[in-house]
Amino acid sequence: MTNGSKPVSGEDALIARYFKPLATDPGAFGLGDDAAIVKPTDEDIVVKTDAIVEGVHFLTDDPPDTVARKALRVNLSDLASKGAIPAGFVLTLALRSVEDAWLAPFARALGEDASSFGCPLLGGDTVSTPGPQMISIAALGRVPAGRMVRRSGAKPGDRVLVTGTIGDATLGLSVLKGGSIAQALSTDPAARDSLIGRYRVPQPRNALAQALREHASAAMDVSDGLAGDLAKLCAASGVSAVIQAPNVPLSAPAAALVARGAVAIEALLSGGDDYEILCTAPEDRCDFLIKAGRTVGIPVISIGTVVAGTGLPRFLDSEGRELALKHLSYSHF
Repeated sequence: MTNGSKPVSGEDALIARYFKPLATDPGAFGLGDDAAIVKPTDEDIVVKTDAIVEGVHFLTDDPPDTVARKALRVNLSDLASKGAIPAGFVLTLALRSVEDAWLAPFARALGEDASSFGCPLLGGDTVSTPGPQMISIAALGRVPAGRMVRRSGAKPGDRVLVTGTIGDATLGLSVLKGGSIAQALSTDPAARDSLIGRYRVPQPRNALAQALREHASAAMDVSDGLAGDLAKLCAASGVSAVIQAPNVPLSAPAAALVARGAVAIEALLSGGDDYEILCTAPEDRCDFLIKAGRTVGIPVISIGTVVAGTGLPRFLDSEGRELALKHLSYSHF
């Protein structure tokens, strides 16, 4: 993302108008160079990149401000799960056309989130595309040397914990697509709006980064589905897990839909876009994590136990029977 003091192209004008105001870090040079500088410290730099694509991660008629927030927040969610503090991001934006009605609210919301999460724009690129629009962000974070929380640290006997609530985003997407959940909530606009909001605008748990560094043995964010992401964490750690499905936290609308039989708990366990934190911790560290969450207003719930073995994690119902999950998570391929 480059532009001089006198824009000489449409791309330069676009950058100067919408994105230069977001480049508040001195190392970004006001987006006037071909690269940025991240000043070295005695900390490790954590690097994460995620892209969101129109028709896959957001809908064509989603408001542009929510698209911007989702693009940045899905990356912030990963930084949070690694125990990292945001340091900045670079943006690649592929657009079909340049329209102020879309770009102005997109840039405004991106700037607001960049400011509130302490993650300034450092640079990037803008390109045109004849296909679906795409926003790719690479986010940088800082973590004390050697302290990044990896997927591979879970041990038998550790507890499995998750933040927030699970399954809301997949229900929100069903509402937006006019699926069965839209019909089930046809007389409850508040519940509909709540679930749609969870799909469009994730809530990254960056306020828990320090507590995760201090107490978690392994962690990752829940992006593709709780069941599938837990399987990934267990595989990286060489363990398995047993989860009590009734302990998995659900929002009031999701719990009501399950109780009515409008959706099966299995669908919520494998639905994507939760962007909560899944972690493990030794038994004697769990209360510290739970209290840390309470302090910053983020529920942290114990849902099961890490066990020895290499099989897929098992999800048990209230009577101890194993749930049959047709799919563990969302998959692009």
